[in-house]
Order: sequence, then C-alpha cells, then structure tokens
Amino acid sequence: MPRVTQTPRLMLLDTASLYFRAYFGVPDSVRAPDGTPVNAVRGLLDFIARLVQDHRPDALVACMDADWRPEWRVSLIPGYKAHRVAEESETGPDEEEVPDTLSPQVPVIEAVLDALGIARLGVQGYEADDVIGTLATRAHGPVDIVTGDRDLFQLVDDARGVRVLYPLKGVGSLQVTDEALLREKYGVDGPGYADLATLRGDPSDGLPGVPGIGEKTAAKLLAAYGDLDGIRAAAADPASKITPAQRRRLVESAPYLDVAPAVVRVARDIPVPEDLDERLPDEPRDGEVLAALGERWGLGSSLDRVLHTLTR
Repeated sequence: MPRVTQTPRLMLLDTASLYFRAYFGVPDSVRAPDGTPVNAVRGLLDFIARLVQDHRPDALVACMDADWRPEWRVSLIPGYKAHRVAEESETGPDEEEVPDTLSPQVPVIEAVLDALGIARLGVQGYEADDVIGTLATRAHGPVDIVTGDRDLFQLVDDARGVRVLYPLKGVGSLQVTDEALLREKYGVDGPGYADLATLRGDPSDGLPGVPGIGEKTAAKLLAAYGDLDGIRAAAADPASKITPAQRRRLVESAPYLDVAPAVVRVARDIPVPEDLDERLPDEPRDGEVLAALGERWGLGSSLDRVLHTLTR
C-alpha cells in the first residue's frame, strides 16, 4: 500500500557523498561474480534500505552531480575544487579524480536506482548541492537531507521542517542537525552557517577563507555583527570595536569576500522538472531489469533488503 501522511516527508540524498562513504566503508573484497568490486553499489543500497526503514520518508530523490565543478563557480574562484581534477582532464572538461575501482560502479548505481524507480536527478551546470537546495526550497512538507557535507547545514530551517541527517558512522548513527544543534555547535543558524563557512574557508573545496579567522572566531564575529555584510561594514568603520588584526585581514581579503558567498551558498532556484515523481516506490519500476542487474553484479542481500523495505 502507498504511504500516506498528512505532511509528506521528502528525503534528499547527496548521492555521491553517500556512495563515497560506502566505497571506503565496505571492503573491496565485496565483488560481482566476475570479480569486479561492487562495494560502493552494495553499500549505497544498504544505506538506502536503512534510511527508509528508520525514517520512513514518503518521497525520495537521489540527487546527482551533473557538473561537480561548475564553470560559474570556477569563474569566481579559479581554485574551486582544483586539486581534485584528474591530471588527464586538465586540457579538457574537468573530471573528478576518484579511485579507479569506484568510477565503474557509478553507472551501475544509476541503473539500479532507475530500475528500482527511485527518482534520480542531476541538472547540467550544477552540483547535487544545488539540486538539493532547490528541491528543499520548493517542498511543501518536511525535508530530510542526507549528506556527509557540512556545507548543506546552511539549508537547515526549523520553520519549514528542513533538517540535515549527517552520518557519523555509516547511516546507522546520524546526527540530526536542526537549528538548536547549529547554535550549540557553531553559534549560528542555517543562513549563518554559509557566512561562517565563507570566513573559515574549506581547503577540501579550494576555498582559502580569511587568514587567521577560524571557525570559533568567525562565530564570534557573526554573533557580534549579525552576518557577513555586518562584519565587513565593521571592518570598514574605524569606530567599530573589531580588533586591528581582524580589520586588516578582512580588508585584505576583500577580493575573496566579494565573490566567495556566491560560491559557498547553495543555489535554490535552478531549473528542475516540475513533474519529477518523487514518490517512494512500493514496487520496482522494472523488475526484469532489476533482477538482471542483481544477478550480473551479485547484489544479493543488499538488493533484497531495499526491496523488502520498499514493499513494507
């Protein structure tokens, strides 16, 4: 029977974040009958089964990176994710450097999700974060975002029921991130987290941040001056109580601070299909194809668990 609730809950998966975790969390001795590693495939399926079992969403979308390093972000900060670019792609379209045995598993993941009937969405020119931001913004009910990327904490909004489920270990142990937790851990709310991330920077994304301003200092500045614009105004005001060292660093970082917010903030209005079927399927879209994929790749109990969870 289809799941029906008064306030349907949408679950949005940061799919690449989860299959990377699955890849590194499940031994590569987990292989298909022909010896091909399928640890990321089976690990992701196990994640989805556990998430659906524990949180019972009414709708589910696997959000994808159609463009993991969008040109519009790179044009603002050329170093954005630059260290992740595979060497052989430096003269052509950027390709993310991923482990040799993970890349071949991604098309299998996509095919299995499609055969299951789980909505899968990427939008050309945008990252999965932007897909998530747009779907969460247009949702009419509560939203659970599942990601290992703290940048998405900026979408947390108690009034709209948007929270982030952040895996601490696998997906069996999730940090339920709401505004109370953000204030406790970081001293900010959702929108404030984007400003904090801009000031702090993120070496893993090639964002330098403001030198000398780490997470705690950024949180104190935001508490004192409200937001990034307020902090920059204080830095430009000789009468403000901002310290001379912080003033100097913020003024010297003006070129970075002029462009970084647009890079750090998740897009919320990208062109996503209006007719996207987000409903969690209660039976596979294509049982024959799914069975063939299960046999070809030796998905065994992982696929069985997903099917059992979806049909409960």
